[in-house]
Amino acid sequence: MTTTPSTTPAPDRLPTRRLGATGPRVSALGLGCMGMSALYGESDRAESIATIHAALDAGVTLLDTGDFYGMGHNELLIAEALRTAPAAARERALTSVKFGALRTVEGGFTGYDGRPAAVKNFAAYSLQRLGADHIDVYRIARVDPDVPIEETVGAIAELVEAGHVRHVGLSEVGADTLRRAATVTPISDLQIEYSLISRSIEEKILPTARELGIGITAYGVLSRGLISGHFTRDRELAPDDFRGMSPRFQGENLRRNLDLVDRLRALAEAKGASVAQIAVAWVLAQGERRGADVVPLVGARRRDRLAEALGALDVVLDAADLAAIEEAVPAGAAAGERYPAAQMAHLDSER
Repeated sequence: MTTTPSTTPAPDRLPTRRLGATGPRVSALGLGCMGMSALYGESDRAESIATIHAALDAGVTLLDTGDFYGMGHNELLIAEALRTAPAAARERALTSVKFGALRTVEGGFTGYDGRPAAVKNFAAYSLQRLGADHIDVYRIARVDPDVPIEETVGAIAELVEAGHVRHVGLSEVGADTLRRAATVTPISDLQIEYSLISRSIEEKILPTARELGIGITAYGVLSRGLISGHFTRDRELAPDDFRGMSPRFQGENLRRNLDLVDRLRALAEAKGASVAQIAVAWVLAQGERRGADVVPLVGARRRDRLAEALGALDVVLDAADLAAIEEAVPAGAAAGERYPAAQMAHLDSER
């Protein structure tokens, strides 16, 4: 179904940030498109495309996806949205693509493949689904423990040399792995979970990225809706919603985490903002505050949620505001891990 692009403010109204010392300049907020195809229950295709159009119209230039989101569905969705968007918006759009996850027909995950031949194979399929001649930022979703990271990023660097990829990124890697990868090829950015209740990167990973001139694209800035202000204690999740098995959404953990959200709500109301806007604005503020380039990815699946997230750009947090927010939601206050144990084991960033 073709959706007519919406009319929203001119694209130059959004501030921009560079992804590290060598990466592209992008809008200060990016759009994470995963939820339009996978892991959060059923989505509306027409509304998803309309949301991408509205994002482009508003000046969002960075669209983030993965070839395994819906087993190619998300890339095809983005291709359709770009194909039906105005030419100027289409030309401004940059794609950030993750690869490497191995799936079953039933939708299960069986590991990651970072072999050079596999990297180039994944890229060939992504380019075909996206209907593009290049990918702007390409990254393995999780480190393949059986393949040195130097080999994996070296293969992406060869794709850069061939013109199929513009920039090399990484996802969920620790400080040591980040250093090793950076000896092979320039790394534009590290995509990693970063939010008020997921702050472990501040100890080693963020300082290392800053030292190496590597940007941060922060996903999970609303912790999958947990700290959006919209998640309720009695909400029933669809059987295929990832959050149904996420530790932070279970039983007593959920109650304690939503207590944190209630504290944040009081601060948001005092600023004339929503809870989601305060949470996104806090992540936005960490770039200048910590001397690193931080670009939050918002996972909006609907235009109203997108509009709310974009409103975070108008929220100004001074030192007193940031201190109050962090007093209300201290580092380490979240109850439960961010993934089930089996998935945590795949995170090089947590080792």
